[in-house]
This record gives sequence, structure tokens and C-alpha cells, in this order.
Amino acid sequence: PHHTISHMPIQPAGAKGIQGQIYLDKSYEDGLKDLAGFSHIILVYHFHKVNRFQLTVKPFMDDAEHGIFATRSPLRPSKIGMSIVRLIQVKNNIVYFDGADMLNDTPLLDIKPFFRQTDNVPEAVSGWLDQKADELASTMRSDDRFA
Repeated sequence: PHHTISHMPIQPAGAKGIQGQIYLDKSYEDGLKDLAGFSHIILVYHFHKVNRFQLTVKPFMDDAEHGIFATRSPLRPSKIGMSIVRLIQVKNNIVYFDGADMLNDTPLLDIKPFFRQTDNVPEAVSGWLDQKADELASTMRSDDRFA
């Protein structure tokens, strides 16, 4: 449902209840076999509306500047984004998911299953973000700083 960058959720945690669909070309449909058995998937996509990059940015979740690789800002040299979303269902060549935090018509590069056995890192440290409130990522909305 997101057609502009302004005021959209900045992470899937802030997009709970916002559903999205992936329409795969029919020739890739067999690649979805067994995906429905997973609760979450990792979406890798191209920030197709980004036309510049910055090496330092002031992210939505902080007032200080940080290096681009210490943030999830879309102003990346590679223009690659990633979201871990909850899988709702797979029907033919369409994947339904919850947590849509990307623009409508965003080009999808890949779908990967989320493995709780290897993708969870309970002892992980989140750098400068650890100084922010845990609920911050689920309540933040974008503004025009990366448009």
C-alpha cells in the first residue's frame, strides 16, 4: 500500500498488519515449493526509487550521523534492501506476507527462508541503536530525508 516514501514504516516491526504480495513470474513458481512451511521469510529487494547515495546519514531512529553501513538507510551505494516478514500463504505464484515496509512495485531480487536455528542471534549487539528504546523501531515512520 506504500506509494511514496513519506510516512511509511521504516522496518517490518513498524508494519505489523500491513500485508503485501509478491507476484513471481510463473516460470519461477516451482521454486516456491515447501516455502509455505516457514513462518518468516527474508526479502531482498532493490531500492528502485533511490537515485543517490551518501556515506554518512542521519537515520530515522537517531539524531546523530552514522556511516551508511551502520544504518539501514536506503541511500546505500548498492541500493539493496532487506526485510524479514511473516509469511501468510503461498498460492500458485503469489506469496502473501505481513510486514510490508517497502514501496509498491519494488523489484524483488530474492526470497530466502528464515531459519530460527541459525538466523537468531540472542546475544547480538545493535550498536548505537541499543541506546534507543526497543519500541522505537516499531513506531517510527519515514519522512522526506531520503526521498
